[in-house]
Amino acid sequence: MANAHLQGVEISATQFLDIWRHYDNDGNGYIEGKELQNFIEELQQARKQAGLELTEKMKAFVEEYGQNADGKIGIAELVQILPTEENFLLFFRQQLKSCAEFMQTWRRYDADHSGYIEAEELKSFLKDLLQKAKKSYDDKKLEEYTETTLKIFDSNNDGKLCLAEMARLLPEHENFLLKFQHVKMPAKEFNKIFELYDQDGNGYMDENELDALLKDLCEKNQKVLDIKNISTYKNAIMALSDGGKLYRTELALVLCAEEN
Repeated sequence: MANAHLQGVEISATQFLDIWRHYDNDGNGYIEGKELQNFIEELQQARKQAGLELTEKMKAFVEEYGQNADGKIGIAELVQILPTEENFLLFFRQQLKSCAEFMQTWRRYDADHSGYIEAEELKSFLKDLLQKAKKSYDDKKLEEYTETTLKIFDSNNDGKLCLAEMARLLPEHENFLLKFQHVKMPAKEFNKIFELYDQDGNGYMDENELDALLKDLCEKNQKVLDIKNISTYKNAIMALSDGGKLYRTELALVLCAEEN
């Protein structure tokens, strides 16, 4: 079925999901190794069978990854290769040009500050993006986009998206949260760290206090975090703040591991 979808001049949101699930068959969030080579071979075959030329983006992709056994791509890369209907997932990118803009967008649509974007909040987000892009849609199509986005990114199937799940829409080089996944800490340790770096004890961190924390994290985790990128990390995290006040709950989205 996924192979047949690749023959389409335009691929629907649901078909895109089928393709993604088919080739990411180990469910790790990437198409890589043998999965990627199978995708490239079947993409070329499907387009040929349908009498369609590879698009310029497809050609560039095949050239880059065709002989690269160690290559891998995420959702953000696949979206740019396939002629997805309305490019509905690319609408995110209009507001997510950097990790800082992503964090600002997250804060805007996580209306109840629960730490998650739930179905209704996600629907509002997609609706606003469609209107901004001046794309026509109806309620049925908006529901499809919402459901498909949840199915793609909701890795634990709880019906809502956490910060790290939704960040998969960012290109890997922009997704600094991937790096912070490796330095997350249990809640007890996180609370101690927060109190230590909230030097004036006012219940939030300002930019200077966060800077001190990030420098120490970079020193401690040099294999994961690059101190040269500290300003990028800081700007992105401060985008979650309330007028320059970074409260415990916002910083926890980045540094506190979820406890089962």
